[in-house]
Amino acid sequence: MSLINTEVKPFKSTAYHNGQFVEVTEANLKGKWSVVFFYPADFTFVCPTELEDLADNYAEFQKLGVEIYGVSTDTHFTHKAWHDTSEAIKKIQYPLIGDPTWTLSKNFDVLIEADGLADRGTFVIDPEGKIQIVEINAGGIGRDASELLRKVKAAQYVASHPGEVCPAKWKEGDSTLAPSIDLVGKI
Repeated sequence: MSLINTEVKPFKSTAYHNGQFVEVTEANLKGKWSVVFFYPADFTFVCPTELEDLADNYAEFQKLGVEIYGVSTDTHFTHKAWHDTSEAIKKIQYPLIGDPTWTLSKNFDVLIEADGLADRGTFVIDPEGKIQIVEINAGGIGRDASELLRKVKAAQYVASHPGEVCPAKWKEGDSTLAPSIDLVGKI
């Protein structure tokens, strides 16, 4: 079953954020756009490159009113230790949620139970707490924050312009489509 347009299930987790341990729940994902960004594990190889890329683009997400939440099955203590020892992770200003009970990984259907790790899952959540974008990558394939930023802009555009859709490769300022019978067979 697809998670698109489903509401984020209840959860309560602890995150490492700006030098503090903070509680994060599904309520934090409501009232604004959010990105929940699952990665397999701290102290690994592809993961820090992805998280650093998000950190380098975080200001652009913030300008759009988007909060990012990094999530792995590690604990919030491990997130702090990684932050304290990695130059790439020290750049992060968004919360890193610990999911040692696998609650979030199961809720978002990204748990690799045999390994106790999460797949590389990206979820864009609208202000009502509904999932609008789902992307799952194999473990060896890193994601690109600029492409995610483009997709978030498209999701926000579609949400604020009922009756319009964004075609392939759409970028902010490009033309959109207004689906109708007149367009059938003409694209």
